[in-house]
Amino acid sequence: MKILITPRMDRCIGCHSCSLACARLLHHRLSWDTAGIRIHSSGGLTTGFTAVHCVACDPPPCAAACPTGALVPRKDGGVVVKKKLCNRCGSCAPACPVEAIFIDQEGEPFVCLHCGLCVPFCPHDCLELAEVNSLRLSSSSNSTESAS
Repeated sequence: MKILITPRMDRCIGCHSCSLACARLLHHRLSWDTAGIRIHSSGGLTTGFTAVHCVACDPPPCAAACPTGALVPRKDGGVVVKKKLCNRCGSCAPACPVEAIFIDQEGEPFVCLHCGLCVPFCPHDCLELAEVNSLRLSSSSNSTESAS
């Protein structure tokens, strides 16, 4: 399974193309409130940008906080959103440790689903989909190397 990662945010120019692609292609809306990825300034134009999106917690605390089961854990982390089950209570957003769940004006939650639709719209190749298993192997080998 793949998840969205942002390994090259030093290249980001803050164009928000990824956010707009997510909102339009996945949710069929053109609104900042309906994107699963958000770009924020790190403190000014010269300090760069950060991407706020689901980091695929395993287990996801947002799913545990959902009283209706509208957020279902995905294999290897993250969630699938079952919009028909959502009662728009908003309890998922404060449960997210990285503040990656966005609630629109009607109370509907939007979170990165790791679909990758945003990736080709980044003009500077800041985003990518990566296999979860290869990420876990590289992080465990990096921690092993740093321990020696």
